[in-house]
Amino acid sequence: MKSINPYTGELLEEYAEHTEEQVESAIQSGQEAFLSWRELPIAQRAALMKKAGQVLRDNVDKYGKIISLEMGKVITESRSEVEKCAWVCEYYAEKAEEMLADAPISLPDGKEAKVVYNPLGIVLAVMPWNFPFWQVFRFAAPNLTAGNVGLLKHASNVPQCALAIEEVFTKAGFPKGVFQTLLIGSDKVANIIAHPDVKAATLTGSEKAGQIIAAQAGEQIKKTVLELGGSDPFIVLKDADVKEAAKVAAKGRMINFGQSCIAAKRFIVEEAVYDEFIAHFKSAIEDYSPGDPLDEHAGYACMARPDLAMELYKQVEASIQKGAEVILEGIKPEEDKAFFKPYILGNLTPDMPAYSEELFGPVASVFKVKDEAEAIAIANDSEFGLGSSLWTKDPEKADQLSRKIESGAVFINSMVASNPYLPFGGIKKSGYGRELAENGIKEFMNVKTVFMG
Repeated sequence: MKSINPYTGELLEEYAEHTEEQVESAIQSGQEAFLSWRELPIAQRAALMKKAGQVLRDNVDKYGKIISLEMGKVITESRSEVEKCAWVCEYYAEKAEEMLADAPISLPDGKEAKVVYNPLGIVLAVMPWNFPFWQVFRFAAPNLTAGNVGLLKHASNVPQCALAIEEVFTKAGFPKGVFQTLLIGSDKVANIIAHPDVKAATLTGSEKAGQIIAAQAGEQIKKTVLELGGSDPFIVLKDADVKEAAKVAAKGRMINFGQSCIAAKRFIVEEAVYDEFIAHFKSAIEDYSPGDPLDEHAGYACMARPDLAMELYKQVEASIQKGAEVILEGIKPEEDKAFFKPYILGNLTPDMPAYSEELFGPVASVFKVKDEAEAIAIANDSEFGLGSSLWTKDPEKADQLSRKIESGAVFINSMVASNPYLPFGGIKKSGYGRELAENGIKEFMNVKTVFMG
């Protein structure tokens, strides 16, 4: 399993994949750990999670550099990612005991009952490369604090990140087996899900990967949470602050160099302000300057792998051949290189990839619409439903229209972002289940009714 710097092509490290015997040993270790871990008072588990947050804060530069070198994210964003992971650890360390407290129920006949929350056991997390720390901690912080234990199968191009995350929990003092990293390929996942000691699985990744995991877990009747792709609409109405909307739109499209499920991807603008928006939007994207991932001043560096850059370009090329307008022109990536330049495409029709497919990189699709109704129609004309952004100065209109948008979240006059305090997840082919907030910590718990006769 190779760790390769996508910016230079340099081989950083190489690791032997774990054998079937090592995987079985890890599952046994996880099960043994669970039996004692679940018995600890939640306050003790929370104290360890708080320590994990401190380990992250004490090693921001170290872990940030690993992220940047391994998947090409600029260092300023990598450090922010590590700090956000510390935040989610601290959030659940503070909130978990209250969230999982017994909930009493008074029945009409005077009898009493309560709901108690019991952890399930080993949860397999199949995680992606684009936010290699955050996606994992978004799963691990609530689940480990709640009493579950975690097995991580990370993306094969970020093994250093995967091992570093295990290191965080070891340094924080978590017992052996509570969180383990498996260096394995996707071909070993089905057997892990089928193992009787593995009780559930969560995946953040592509629609195709979600279908596979859901089918494998469904065959075993095991709970899953899926956070899949997105093609998030960014709707700008004629009464919006257009300049501010364009500035935030550029950030929403360029953050993580566009390699984000919840990045704004489809920009839907009322015709009365379309030209003004495009002028500001194009200028704002052009202000992002390329550079080395470790350069403090770089706006972006490269995509995570050369094949991803070429795949994205093919989607752009196919859209242009079908008549898409090139508002901002990038470049064709070189063979075996991960470099890419941003595109803005307009005049889109449903037969174009830029209209209907997820563009996982710095390519923006823009739509001119005549009114609010058409804006909502185009926003909902997608197989995905993860996040969305709506720009208007009218709070009542914002409330009404937000209820019509088919997505797991609507951010008014703001860029979509995940936050420990807010439930996170999608509908349609963006997946199901929720992470973060109170919803997230209860996804892999047995919600048990206790009736007092």
